[in-house]
Amino acid sequence: MPSTARIALNRPLRRLFDYLVPEGLIVTPGQRVKIPFGRQQAIGLIVETNIEPPEGISLKPLHNALEEWPALPNETFQLLSWASNYYQHPLGECLFTALPPALRKGRPAMEKAEDWWQACGSSAALPANAHKQKNLLDWIAQHKQGAKSSDIIKAGFSRPQLKALCDKELIRAATPANDISEGRHAETIAAPELSDAQCEAASQLPLPEGGFSASLLYGITGSGKTEIYLHYLKQNLTAKDQALVLVPEINLTPQTVARFQRYFGERIQVWHSALNDSQRLSAWLKIRNGEPVILIGTRSAVLLPFTSLKTLIVDEEHDSSYKQGEGFRYSGRDVAVYRAHLNRCPVILGSATPSLESYQNALGGKYQLIRLEERAGNALPPSISLLDIRSRPLEGGLSRPVLQALGQTLDSGNQALVFVNRRGFAPVMMCFDCGHMVECPRCDTRLTYHRRDRAMRCHHCEYQASATETCPKCKSDAFKPVGQGTEQTEDILATNFPDTPIVRVDRDSTQRKGSIQSILKQVDSGKPCILVGTQMLAKGHDFPNVTLVIVINADGGLFSVDFRAPEQLIQTLLQVSGRAGRGSKPGKVVVQTCHSDHPLLKTLCHGRYLDMADQLLEEREAGQFPPFRAMVIFRAEADTMEQSLQILDSIKPLAKAPGIEIWGPLPALIARRADRYRAQLVLNTDNRKRLNILLTGICQTLERKKLPKGTRWMIDVDPQETG
Repeated sequence: MPSTARIALNRPLRRLFDYLVPEGLIVTPGQRVKIPFGRQQAIGLIVETNIEPPEGISLKPLHNALEEWPALPNETFQLLSWASNYYQHPLGECLFTALPPALRKGRPAMEKAEDWWQACGSSAALPANAHKQKNLLDWIAQHKQGAKSSDIIKAGFSRPQLKALCDKELIRAATPANDISEGRHAETIAAPELSDAQCEAASQLPLPEGGFSASLLYGITGSGKTEIYLHYLKQNLTAKDQALVLVPEINLTPQTVARFQRYFGERIQVWHSALNDSQRLSAWLKIRNGEPVILIGTRSAVLLPFTSLKTLIVDEEHDSSYKQGEGFRYSGRDVAVYRAHLNRCPVILGSATPSLESYQNALGGKYQLIRLEERAGNALPPSISLLDIRSRPLEGGLSRPVLQALGQTLDSGNQALVFVNRRGFAPVMMCFDCGHMVECPRCDTRLTYHRRDRAMRCHHCEYQASATETCPKCKSDAFKPVGQGTEQTEDILATNFPDTPIVRVDRDSTQRKGSIQSILKQVDSGKPCILVGTQMLAKGHDFPNVTLVIVINADGGLFSVDFRAPEQLIQTLLQVSGRAGRGSKPGKVVVQTCHSDHPLLKTLCHGRYLDMADQLLEEREAGQFPPFRAMVIFRAEADTMEQSLQILDSIKPLAKAPGIEIWGPLPALIARRADRYRAQLVLNTDNRKRLNILLTGICQTLERKKLPKGTRWMIDVDPQETG
């Protein structure tokens, strides 16, 4: 009987495809193959071999295998198969997520051979005005064994300059010597010294040889969790081991990489969406080939094909960025825990404000809870105070006491941080004569005013229109911005402190490559300045000269319809507060609010996060919300709300089962987005296993069902947003 194989494609289909394997070709699960698919050719991944095809169907033979080895080794294949089942996403798309773009397109699993160059002439042969070519020739001459093209470009030179020297026969192609990469993984300096409190916490972390374990490292902001990670890896990784350090945002990567490179040199590799295809392929090959890399990456790094993984670290484990928002909606943190289970190695979840899910797992004994409640060095936790702004005159959202505190901080030679959780100049433009507010024509939301660009923008669909001086409806001049964003706060601060640099950090100011590095460099200089920004500033940055943090308005999450909003509010406030007083100088935090008597904000002033977490867990348990129950949301989009609701109504009969609560369907919080009408259906239960079986049947039924053109449905397991 001829050999057969079941193959997954990178398509949103909940089915696999059977093919004949040509005689003499041996294939294994996880291997890339080229197959005929309709009138085209496609790249597939072997899922199973020697399967029994359905009777009466003649199978096409696959063309060939692209490598003799599986692109996805067994443990990675198991991980992605589990994730496909848990998050109810097509297996093919899950498997291909673990491949770099080049391999998804069918390119060879090898790096392009790189040119090396050696100097063979004197700069005296160059014209007097050829300064750049002379500098390049001198630079290459310093590298006796040659320099590769990528390093030359990284050093600031260009390919035309390289070609000019080659044409003049002042440099020649070189073969890199065998010892050119010696010491590539050499460790640079010894492990960082730890304080007594850090030593106590580090001593509780399980060793890699002990097998699987999950530890929740609760360390207050500024307590030195990163030093513990570095110390742990230094002490426990051998020269052959791989490790993974997950960070929530690309903007955190440069600072984290720099710290790790001090201790591990070029053993450090990075993985995030800003890398080009060649960089991703290079990192992927190092990981797949078992090189002893320590990978620092964002969410998708957890899916890569490690072969010698000995430790996983998830920094800022509470961060919602670990949950993928589109397509394959997995949680990088939760997948990391399962990956550690498959690899039989420890996973360390670190945070100053742990997620309620992780904290409940620690309380229930699934995770080990390790406390680190002292700041590193001589630093003390900042003092937090509430400033009630009811009836107070505000200037761009800033009260007079706050402006005075900023002035005193700058006069003392220190830095300050102002947290505004809205980018742009103002969230609303309103006419004070007729009451008209400019709304997005494609969404149920208002346009944000960006004064720098004289534009009105929707932050949901990216619609943009020119800003006008007068009301579009009644032509009145009383057309003014309402509320504050980072741009407006920046302008107000520049007016009040004209001699002080105002550094804005938000998605608009950090779009250009390298912008976040230049911003951090300016702050790291230690000179007085005021940082103004959104949540980007709250995540893991170390600003030793910031002694004052101002929170413009803390009330946004107190009365939200999303049950996670209070948790996320407290996490954000404590994280941004933790930027103050991280050096030798004491820190102070002032939180402006109209609800200074709110119990959650009053507890915040004590700075004890776990006390607030206990309080929030009690509320979640009383309301039967996660982490005490499993939740899934079906979402639908269509050209009309009626169509979206009809899709979800068809799910309700399929979802009816003992112990399953069904809420909805109801329109989403922003019901119309980019001219699409959105609705959702929520399933809630305390029996996750039964729910998973039920979801598999529902998804298969929906996929077979012919839906009206332009409609689509999605499933979100363990949703982070319920609006």
